[in-house]
Amino acid sequence: MNNHIWITGLGVASSIGIDVKESLSALISGKRGLGPVRILETIHKDRFRVGEIPLSDQQMMEMLGIPVSSYKAYTRTSLIGIIAAREALQNSGLDLGDGVPTALVSATTVGGMDKTEREYSGANVDSGFVSTHPCGDSTNKIADYLGMEGYRTTLSTACSSGANALIHAARLIKHGYVERALVGGVDALSKFTLNGFNSLMIIDPDECRPFDRNRKGLNLGEGAGFLVLESDRLAARDQNRRMCRLSGYANANDAHHQTASSPDGQGAYDAMIEALTLAGITPDEITYINAHGTGTDNNDASEGAALVRVFGEQLPPLSSTKSFTGHTLGAAAGIEAVFSVLALREGILFPEPGFEEAMESPSIRPLTEVKKGVDIRHVLSNSFGFGGNNSTLIFSKA
Repeated sequence: MNNHIWITGLGVASSIGIDVKESLSALISGKRGLGPVRILETIHKDRFRVGEIPLSDQQMMEMLGIPVSSYKAYTRTSLIGIIAAREALQNSGLDLGDGVPTALVSATTVGGMDKTEREYSGANVDSGFVSTHPCGDSTNKIADYLGMEGYRTTLSTACSSGANALIHAARLIKHGYVERALVGGVDALSKFTLNGFNSLMIIDPDECRPFDRNRKGLNLGEGAGFLVLESDRLAARDQNRRMCRLSGYANANDAHHQTASSPDGQGAYDAMIEALTLAGITPDEITYINAHGTGTDNNDASEGAALVRVFGEQLPPLSSTKSFTGHTLGAAAGIEAVFSVLALREGILFPEPGFEEAMESPSIRPLTEVKKGVDIRHVLSNSFGFGGNNSTLIFSKA
């Protein structure tokens, strides 16, 4: 055995679709999921565009068969996470009752804040949601709903959370602690994050344009992306279930600033180089880059600098799918991991709607039209967080 890590299941929910099929269709057609706030209660309802899932909490509970009487036990974060995690398990066709140890590794940044922040609104105060505030509550709710009784943990490292969850799960499998893991990230929109990013003055009031000369900032979003990871031995039982390999991964922290990325992209550079080394490939073997690409001045310039350092001036085709979903924070890397696997399996390079003019330095030109029938061998996906916490994942064909 080569000790590979195999992807055998995918699940996703975001503003462009509440399952893999809907999401893939939106990515191919260029249908963005950004619009006015409709579900979140905020004074910014008509001011900003967000990537909001067009379902109320009650609608999601009905979809999942959760009694309305259990409303206080489930935050929006938990409900979105359950939808994506359930699909990943169903998509993989695995049986949790087969006696194989299965870990649950989930990532989030806001946890249950979408409910507990109502405690400070001055109206309709309800302490029933306090116990759901911790980040780990959504992980526990996912595990309980799916009947998972083994190892579980929750990671929170800002916008690289989902990627670091995949890295942690891969290491659990590599070192023999488990043979299978359900892993991903989930976050719901909240007043805290909307107000917080607004205070940093990095929210674009219109639809975001990553790497564009005239970019004004990011759009926030919500969603979840989960994958099933399996060991070589387990995946060999049915090779038809093997979608691709998680061949490379790395986390690096340059600690440049609490919120800003380093001008030369040192942490991003280190993460990409280490992931390529682990995958045993060279930069010129990467077919497609799913960029972090938030649309902020600092992030895009920093990531662009790191990309040029790694790949040179002739970059592989790249795009930022945040132009579809918005920046989903702790869920971003999980969602984008699902999109990366879809690109690899379907032979499709996803476009970046809204891009018009390349920024001055470095001059990065994302794809603006979908490309089909591409022989994609390796996809590199970047996820960079506050505090310089940078992670890179590489997905490769079998």
